[in-house]
Amino acid sequence: MARASNASVYSPQLLVGKYGSRPVKVIRRTLKILIALGSFGLKLLVDQRNGVLNQNKRLRAAELRRIFTRLGPTFVKLGQGLSTRPDVCPPEYLEELSELQDALPTFPDTEAFSCIERELELPLDSVFSSISPSPIAAASLGQVYKAQLKYSGQVVAVKVQRPGIEEAIGLDFYLIRGLGIFINKYVDVITTDVVALIDEFARRVYQELNYVQEGRNARRFKKLYADKEEVLVPDIFWDYTSGKVLTMEWVDGVKLNEQDAIERQGLKVLDLVNTGIQCSLRQLLEYGYFHADPHPGNLLATPEGKLAFLDFGMMSETPEEARFAIIGHVVHMVNRDYEAMARDYYALDFLSPDVDVSPIVPALRDFFDDALNSTVSELNFKTLVDGLGAVLYQYPFNVPAYYALILRSLTVLEGLALYADPNFKVLAASYPYFAKRLLTDPNPYLRDALIELLFKDGKFRWNRLENLLVQGKKDRDFSAKDALQPVLKLLLGSDGEELRTLVIKEAVRVTEAFIWGTVIDTYNSMPNFMRALVVNGNATGPLVMSIAEQESMIELRDQVFRIWGLLRSSESFDPALLQPILQVLQQPEARNLGGRVIGGITQRLAARLLQQVLRV
Repeated sequence: MARASNASVYSPQLLVGKYGSRPVKVIRRTLKILIALGSFGLKLLVDQRNGVLNQNKRLRAAELRRIFTRLGPTFVKLGQGLSTRPDVCPPEYLEELSELQDALPTFPDTEAFSCIERELELPLDSVFSSISPSPIAAASLGQVYKAQLKYSGQVVAVKVQRPGIEEAIGLDFYLIRGLGIFINKYVDVITTDVVALIDEFARRVYQELNYVQEGRNARRFKKLYADKEEVLVPDIFWDYTSGKVLTMEWVDGVKLNEQDAIERQGLKVLDLVNTGIQCSLRQLLEYGYFHADPHPGNLLATPEGKLAFLDFGMMSETPEEARFAIIGHVVHMVNRDYEAMARDYYALDFLSPDVDVSPIVPALRDFFDDALNSTVSELNFKTLVDGLGAVLYQYPFNVPAYYALILRSLTVLEGLALYADPNFKVLAASYPYFAKRLLTDPNPYLRDALIELLFKDGKFRWNRLENLLVQGKKDRDFSAKDALQPVLKLLLGSDGEELRTLVIKEAVRVTEAFIWGTVIDTYNSMPNFMRALVVNGNATGPLVMSIAEQESMIELRDQVFRIWGLLRSSESFDPALLQPILQVLQQPEARNLGGRVIGGITQRLAARLLQQVLRV
């Protein structure tokens, strides 16, 4: 920490003070950017008019990569994001821009080695027994050498910061922030606070310049998420780390977008992407601490089949209330409850409490009724983001900075998956995690969301519970025990009267389905001559109910059996888990609930028997 005491911190005021009095430098940089990007745009227009736009894609893609490289680290970051979006960029652009991940121009090795000695205050040969004479990779903010520690023989990666990097990104962010101020003031169609988003992104980039902070980020990330055997986070060597030099464990692996190389190792890209998605969901919605820059250069497939996370400079956090609100928002989307979706934006901090959400509901309904013609799991995440974006622009929304980084993180992962499977849907891959959280998390917000999902118009939707269990079992951490206990506690709690009324009605309905379903099965197993005696001329069988009603009862009974089978087949299922349930059922509230259920069943059976007697 002492070595990092002089690390720069992002401050808009300092940038204004530094560059506000240097108009020549600012104008020169502005003209350089406008000329570079303007000339590229002009060439695209000419290609389109001449009918050679497709023919020149490769040429223009290479040209754009060179432009981003010349314009420096800020634009390299932009190119890195575009290189993971096959739904935005043509394949030729993806291939060229992907080279920005680790094929950037290097700076002189003598400068890098001098920086190491200056930062660590030690001669190079006293720290490393060997170090590569040239960089293994060059990133946007630094370059990496492969070395061997002298004291232990451990192979390490040594990242050294580019000289003059603070000056370069400082000027760019001064210009970009000026553009953001202009947009906030004069472009009414954009209601989001653009300056706040720019400040958040700039703050993250400046944090990347402090390698001690990056090391601390890696340590925290490893503690939270490396408990899963399929996730690898390298160790940091603190004695050889400073504000501008980072020494960490060397990881052998292949970038996640190199599909052929991964498959040659006997691995599947989609398995690794699914690991990334599950880990990202834990980051975003469980602990709230997430990797905000997961481009292909930062995600490696190891020969053992693990997914290695690298580069922890850009991290962010999801507020606790927002984590639960996001899961609830998915439930409301599944239920097409657009009023509840609109209210979620308060918890997500998109809207101030004094904003009326009623005008937003029709806009949500128009978009989602069209988008949800298929199931939610079949929705493309990019489609969802774009559609919501169209709604956000029409109303006084203020998208929080953390949310923009979440979108970036998930769209990058979906972009990586689309390399291997153009039909991949990130929401489908995410659904098991959402199902597990809804079934097992005791948080009151998620308990209410589960009730909303399972009950509609006073009736229990058994198909929803069955689907949640089917999906939840796909998550490795699903526990049948956890799925049962919180429900019982909520049911028997002091504020559970409304739920108890619904459960009593459903318990009566299920018990009736079991009894009469057994009667129907018994009748169907009888010989024909005995059936004739029992039926006594009734075309629908032994009971005074329609064929459709009989089929509905049998389907309900069979569905309950399937759900019990799903619980029993859980790896964590143990008959002993019923013991605490029996203990709970011995409480006075439970005995009262049982009495009400028995009373309801008795009334229904008496009514059915009376119908039978009157028919006879």
